Amino acid sequence: MKLNKKTISNILFFGFIIFLFTPFGLGTRAKLTQGVTYVKTLLFSPSVEQIDKRLAVDTYDLKFEGIVSANDINLESLKGKVVFINYWATWCPPCIAEMPMINKLYLDYNEKLAFLFVTTDNKEKVEKFYGKNDYNFPTYNQMSKAPKQLEVSTIPTTFILDKNGKVALSEYGAVNWNSNSIRELLDKLIEE
Repeated sequence: MKLNKKTISNILFFGFIIFLFTPFGLGTRAKLTQGVTYVKTLLFSPSVEQIDKRLAVDTYDLKFEGIVSANDINLESLKGKVVFINYWATWCPPCIAEMPMINKLYLDYNEKLAFLFVTTDNKEKVEKFYGKNDYNFPTYNQMSKAPKQLEVSTIPTTFILDKNGKVALSEYGAVNWNSNSIRELLDKLIEE
């Protein structure tokens, strides 16, 4: 049987489809998702809530256990500060895609506002991930139920709270956290 170009291309196409949608293609799917997410983060910045439309957080009584570069903390102790809360996981391609931009933002703003990186991963997994990527974020496991304004159903999810405990920004999915609009928002919130 002689194989022509069309037969070879069909075999390759179906092989690729089978590979992509079976457990053998898990790593490939993750890399493709990460690539698409990374491109999205470069193109789109999150939208910011106007001051009069911001929702107040019902309660600041939200406990976190420090697992990497952090001590246990209650959100209550951060009243009066601008707070950046990012829910993520080491196995999440969109989370991984936004980390380089978050790292740049963190390096410039870590002394001006409070950063909380929240995961369900354990300390060893997070430390290994950080070591491989040269990150050192204050990372926590959430220990109590979040108020409805800070509930998370997907990751990555990020909230920025103003000094009055209102949600200035909530974003679901990966975005460019190192954009000019985010920096302008943070500068504005710090000055309020």
